[in-house]
Amino acid sequence: MKAFYKDFKLGILGGGQLGRMLIQACQNFDIHTSVLDPSGNASCQGLANEFHQGAFSDFDTVYNFGKQVDLLTIEIENVNVEALYQLEKEGLAVYPQPRVIEIIQDKRRQKQFYLDNAIPTAEFVLVNNREDIRQHESFLPAFNKIGQGGYDGGGVSKLTSLADLDKAFDAPGLLEKAVEFDCEISVIAGRNVRGDIAVFPIVECVFYPEQYLVDYLISPSLLSEEIQNKAKDIAKDLVTKLDIVGILAVEMFVTSSGEILVNEAAPRPHNSGHQTINANVTSQYEQLLRTILDLPLGSTAINKPSAMVNLLGEEGYTGPVHYAGVNELLAIPGVHLFLYGKAETRPHRKMGHITIVDADRSKLMNKIEQVKQTIKAVSQSKQESL
Repeated sequence: MKAFYKDFKLGILGGGQLGRMLIQACQNFDIHTSVLDPSGNASCQGLANEFHQGAFSDFDTVYNFGKQVDLLTIEIENVNVEALYQLEKEGLAVYPQPRVIEIIQDKRRQKQFYLDNAIPTAEFVLVNNREDIRQHESFLPAFNKIGQGGYDGGGVSKLTSLADLDKAFDAPGLLEKAVEFDCEISVIAGRNVRGDIAVFPIVECVFYPEQYLVDYLISPSLLSEEIQNKAKDIAKDLVTKLDIVGILAVEMFVTSSGEILVNEAAPRPHNSGHQTINANVTSQYEQLLRTILDLPLGSTAINKPSAMVNLLGEEGYTGPVHYAGVNELLAIPGVHLFLYGKAETRPHRKMGHITIVDADRSKLMNKIEQVKQTIKAVSQSKQESL
């Protein structure tokens, strides 16, 4: 099969940490990788077989890049969809498909898709700008989400009342009703060209309250089998209705009454699936390759209970990164360190993650706190946060 020889070229739009870990999976399949990213210092820069610097928001750049590869995928949604449509029209395999990316990259369109296709989600209203929110005072408290461009916790602001209006985005977006929930979960589902679906076990996520970023996650979930099966069924339903080829990470809320509501979805590898590299039979990155190459899907079974802790840039530090506590961290049994190759740190920037595996869940929980206290992403000298 051509995919297992170096004359097969996989194009990846985006050169961040997700692309970096995807490339590592590609090496096992002997796939030639070509990456496009606007930054010359992107995480993938020294790892891809070919690296091209350019804006993946520019039609000509994406189109010309796509003409040089055999198959095109993404590690970020904010890409030029018109170029992808044209490439697809000319016969290039683009997975996930441009129409799926177009739905997901606009939160307004994404939420409307859920509503139109009976996918359970929180109540929402579409808004065009900050002043438009004034007309929906009775809908507050709610989360104001910008329609396009939000990423890694950006583009979300909680509005308790109109007194918070200055925090709102003066751009097309939506208001999503604040939901009382017991926990947040994520489910990653893969679907190949022939329509086979495989779903990873549910993970429970704990978020930083202000940054809307995952602090850590636990796998497997301790939720009831009924709740877990319901969440998996929703993920299967969503990938089927999207008719996606690739993987889809579905973030959900679980309410105290057992209701499950879809928050957002991402048609690519996801932060909530990093632990699969060490803890599952098949990683989310290998599964992505299996889906887009139309190979048999891999087992998603868990080998060992695991946790994943995000390594974020520390408050007050901006500049060339220094990792404090690495030796102490690696002395902890069951710990695996992943650094993303980013030269500069800043507060809350994703600099890496740590996977922990341990058959004893109580020890796993203790190690989460130990890891969080041990390693820090700082710079050589403390500075004011920018």
